[in-house]
Amino acid sequence: MMHMLIRHKVADFAKWKPVYDAHEPSRQNAGLKEEHLLRNADDPNEVILLFSTEDLDKAKAFTASDDLRQAMQKAGVSDKPDVYFLKD
Repeated sequence: MMHMLIRHKVADFAKWKPVYDAHEPSRQNAGLKEEHLLRNADDPNEVILLFSTEDLDKAKAFTASDDLRQAMQKAGVSDKPDVYFLKD
């Protein structure tokens, strides 16, 4: 099993979350399964997401896609996400 970890800040979590939720079909098509959605205890607009995946190439293509870039822009992601691809 492999994982993808993403950390980014959002302008407003309450506005970000519905856009994130609506984008789930795109994540599923990319073979990503959400394992954890976490928020920084000191900064609730800093979001950390952990996904499991069977196919790192598909996950990497998803992170580079215009579809994801547009969804992040619409959701109010306010910095460049840190993305890590991890193996057990």
